[in-house]
Amino acid sequence: MLEPNLSPYAPIIDRPVLRWPNNARIAVWVAPNIEFKDYVPSPNDGKGGFYRTSYDRTPIPDVMTYGNHDYGNRVCVWRMLEVFDSLNIKCTVSLNEGVLDLFPEIRDALVKRDYDYMSHGIFNNRYLNHLSIDEERAFFKDCVDSLYRHTGKKLKGMLTPGVSPTANTPDLMAEAGLIYNADWGHDDQPFPMNAKSGRLISMPYNLDLNDGTFNRFGCPADYWAQCLKDQFDVMYAEGEHNATQICVSLHPALAGHPSRIDHLNDALSYMLSHEGVWQATADEMAQHYLDNYYDEMVAHLNQRDYR
Repeated sequence: MLEPNLSPYAPIIDRPVLRWPNNARIAVWVAPNIEFKDYVPSPNDGKGGFYRTSYDRTPIPDVMTYGNHDYGNRVCVWRMLEVFDSLNIKCTVSLNEGVLDLFPEIRDALVKRDYDYMSHGIFNNRYLNHLSIDEERAFFKDCVDSLYRHTGKKLKGMLTPGVSPTANTPDLMAEAGLIYNADWGHDDQPFPMNAKSGRLISMPYNLDLNDGTFNRFGCPADYWAQCLKDQFDVMYAEGEHNATQICVSLHPALAGHPSRIDHLNDALSYMLSHEGVWQATADEMAQHYLDNYYDEMVAHLNQRDYR
């Protein structure tokens, strides 16, 4: 059970059946994390103290971490875009929105492709879990305004920077007009989340097969790609009776590295070669769920009195 009671427990074997458009068995969403971290964060960044700064590895400046992200934005993101273009994939970009200001070439490439975006915060080393409620509310306004200013798109969802939500995060997401929260990798389907206002769902983001997770443990790229295909096979089979969703979560400097790019292409090509696959964005999936299943699931939960 999630605490506080963010998302009622309901076993997947006892739920209303989910169907995707055209009776697809599985929805595949591809989420490249296009990120930026401060080199030397300032304790006063001109935004009223809304952000705290943190690095995981060393005291700042962390040249290795910064350089890895810089390599991704200079080189690897362009290599990944070639793969996505060749497979006609519309991505859900997990975006540090500072990228839109700092790298106009990346911004223009994303806008040209009409991708959808879930915010990953402004910078990836400015976490939420030390913010007051007013600071976090201002953070969400910054994210919503920044995305609209640069892309003309309304922000629909978020994966918090560094996955750092507070107890207030779901309520503030809904208050800001977001419809999905990608922090919780706790299901194979979208699922309602409790919020004080609006309607909010969990859109499970794949942490276990994230390329960063495999890289952290030194797993070879071909093993990572095979695990993606293996997970797809099981969820594709299960989706015949109750539709599922799989997130392919990526980072340019990892999946877009010269030693890994062919494995990324192989895994994505394999998934999309199957009948009954809906290659969608998280925005599209969330809206479909809200329009067709949210009310039914909430009624089911209320009837069964799940806690």
